[in-house]
Amino acid sequence: MNIVIAGLGIIGGSFAKSIKKYTDHHVIGINRSPRPLQDALACGAIDEIGTTASLAQADLLILGTFPEVAVSFVRDNAALIPANCIVIDSSGIKSDICPELSALSRQYGFPFVGCHPMAGKEQNGFSASEADLFQNASCIIIPCTGTPQDVDTIARLAIKIGFGKVVYSTPEEHDRMIAFTSQLPHVIACSYVRSPVCKNHNGFSAGSYRDVSRVAHINEKLWAELFIENSQPLTEEIDLMIQHMSQIRAAVTNGDRSALEALLAQSRKIKEELGE
Repeated sequence: MNIVIAGLGIIGGSFAKSIKKYTDHHVIGINRSPRPLQDALACGAIDEIGTTASLAQADLLILGTFPEVAVSFVRDNAALIPANCIVIDSSGIKSDICPELSALSRQYGFPFVGCHPMAGKEQNGFSASEADLFQNASCIIIPCTGTPQDVDTIARLAIKIGFGKVVYSTPEEHDRMIAFTSQLPHVIACSYVRSPVCKNHNGFSAGSYRDVSRVAHINEKLWAELFIENSQPLTEEIDLMIQHMSQIRAAVTNGDRSALEALLAQSRKIKEELGE
């Protein structure tokens, strides 16, 4: 296939590197700033630097941008996308982007398949991208306007470039689960490191501090957009977290050892039942 990747940040760059490492597809890169394109060409992550005119050659268009940019990019260039070109995004939120891109796909005649690679790092940009970033990760697919054949094409590509499994979902289920598995941990980490004692943690911290604080090294522009776009599921999870923390706080404040042990035991049993 001729694959055009629009946006060569950590995800778009990792798609490019993994596709070149594990397949024979031809990769064309598009990016607003030239440096990532030059670096990608120099290291072999892309075969050529393209422009929006390159979309006419595409069998697959991968949107590696922020959600709002992905929608505007497709809207501005939809007339250039061939009817046989599968368009996929890589956004962390689906309830907004899937309806908008699905509507554009119906209007202009190309198939759109929602995609979310469950992989990443605290670093950003093309320099942080890796050919093996997706190894054994989940690739979430939302079929949207794609045919079963289109969806199968994306699923087979995902497995070929290293994903461990493909999970099929709806925009609503995706966003509800991501609020819990991804966004809430970022909220917790960012709240945690704002403690005034955090600056003195060195010498007093080990694995627990690292585990909880790791994702506080955050891209605030991207995650602010993702949080707000997924506000209802995320605020529900935050409210539930506050409720659970308040229960522990009350037991600690009241010196209620039996209540505290029961709450902690409940958490341990949940993890044990999950086999983790």
